[in-house]
Formats: sequence, structure tokens, C-alpha cells
Amino acid sequence: MARLGALWLIFLWAGLAPVHAVAGGQPRWSVGYHWMSFLDPLDQQPMRAIAFYPSTALQQISDVEGYPLLASQDVRLAPGRFPLLMLSHGNTGTPLALHDLATALARQGFVVVAVFHPGDNAEDHSRSGTLSNLYGRPLQISRAISATLDDPLLAASVSARQVGVIGYSAGGETALILSGATPDLQRLRRYCALRPNDLDACSTQGELIADRDDLQVVADPRVGALLLMAPLSLKFGRHSLAEVHVPVLLYSGDGDNLVAYDKNAAALARKLPSAPDFKLLPGAGHFVFMAPCTAQQQRAMPALCIDADGVDRNNIHRTLIGEAGRFFAHALGKPGQASAHHELP
Repeated sequence: MARLGALWLIFLWAGLAPVHAVAGGQPRWSVGYHWMSFLDPLDQQPMRAIAFYPSTALQQISDVEGYPLLASQDVRLAPGRFPLLMLSHGNTGTPLALHDLATALARQGFVVVAVFHPGDNAEDHSRSGTLSNLYGRPLQISRAISATLDDPLLAASVSARQVGVIGYSAGGETALILSGATPDLQRLRRYCALRPNDLDACSTQGELIADRDDLQVVADPRVGALLLMAPLSLKFGRHSLAEVHVPVLLYSGDGDNLVAYDKNAAALARKLPSAPDFKLLPGAGHFVFMAPCTAQQQRAMPALCIDADGVDRNNIHRTLIGEAGRFFAHALGKPGQASAHHELP
């Protein structure tokens, strides 16, 4: 994605709000960010993530890989222990496209660690359509959880008993596997036979490239809640979702032409063992969950930025951010309050 210019920085600076207390006396912190590097469990090569965390430093704008973020690098952390939220992006994407959600949750008192999935990100597509990508993405998130709990800057401020996952698009599939779901590849074959023109799910005609035969589904018992946005979930039937027992907040748009909501989010809502809190957004497309665009971005990337008539991305994100914060606080416990359900032995 092209580097963004000074116009975007000016636009964001105009919208900055000072650090203040929100209703109920809960502090709203500024945001720090911290780069992390650890080994990809698939090949032991370095992979990276970026962590956003509550801070007491003055709020600043930082240009991070072309995205102007309301965050400052490696500034002091706010006191306390905070729930940990892992962020898994979509196929060939970047977690920085969801920067407003990540930084807003950090202001609410969460540490959000956004992973760049090796082989399946905006710069590297080498694992696209492979078994190693399907089974490897959850392993990468698990490795990132462990790396965060060992990180010299973050470890003392993160609660190992309060871990959630945010999954967008293919990241939703990753999140479900982490919580106990088992993908059924026959479902993908049947789907692609019916909808061969689905260029996202069926880019390999329903047959994933068998590049690794040594990988299998591995859930992570540390995961206690999921936020799923337009999840790619067609590989899961009722039986293969039977072991998912964590709370789920589920968002989708009924105008999604990339990840069809009827075979993904809507079907998932019916088949999960416990009904999720399902929010269906009228008219919204797949990219509505990406951060709202500036006029400059809209000109450069109209397909990602311009929503259908009547769809207000800014309002959707304000609502999403508020509901996500309340959901994770209820499901995992508020900052400094580890949920009894997630007590470690």
C-alpha cells in the first residue's frame, strides 16, 4: 500500500482528543506501540507483530509503514495488568488496516498484539492457498501469545488469564481454530463446486495445496473470547464447531461480496454451540471493518474505501469499538480483574 502523505496526518491531528476519563471513572489512556520479533513455528524464521498498549505518555501521531497511528513508540506503560487481545488479519492483508480498532481498545485498557502472518500478508503471498497457512496461522498466534508474555516491555503488564482473539476475514477462521474448531476440507470442496466464481475462497478450486503433511489443528486453551468480523468460516459445520465454548461477538455485512455472509457468518451463528452476539450490518461490504479512509485514500483505493450508499463506516466503527470493549471486559474481566473462569492452576 502506498505511503500516505501529510494531508492524512493533518486530518488525523484535527481529530485528536486529549486523554480523559470516560463515564464511570474509567481512565482513557494514550497509546504506545512496540515492535516484537519471534520465530515462526512453521520454519523457525523471524516473524513480527506490533503491540498497542495503554500509556500515560502524551499522545502523538506516528507514521508506521504508511499508516499514521495515534500512538507513540516504546513509551511508558500505564500501571496495572491488562487483558491481552491478539489480532489476526485477512488473507494477504495487514493488521495495520485495522489500526483504529487496535488503538481504541488500547485506550480502553487492553494490550492488542497484531500479528503479520508470514507467507500470507500484503508483502508476501507465498503460503496463500496452502495447508500450512490454514494450520499455521493459529500456531503463529499461539507463539505470539507466548512471546508477549515473555516480552521485556510488556510481560509485567499483561494478564495471562485474560486472552482474547480478534479475527477479520481469514483471521476469523484462525480465531475459531484457536478456540477448538476443526476445519472440514470437504465443506470447502462442496462450496467451491457450487460457487466456483468465489475468487477468494476458491482460488485453488476448493483444493488446498498440500505443502505440509505434518501439521494439524491445535487449539490454545488460553483463548477465552472471540471478536469475529466478516469471518471466513465456511469450512466449519455444527460437528466441527462442537468444541468452541468461548463467548463470541460476531459482525458481518449483508452486502459482503467477498466472503458471502450466508455461507459464513450467518451459518456460523446458527451452528456455534452457544449462540453468539451476532450483529448484521445492512448493506455493508467486506472492507467496512477496515479503518475509515480519508479522501486521499478513497481516491487511491476506492474498492477498499468507498461503501454502499447508506453505509456510514465512521458510525459503524464508533459502535464496533464501544461494543468490542464492553464485550471483552465482560468476557475476560476488566483491567486488573482476572476472570475466575480463566484462573490458571
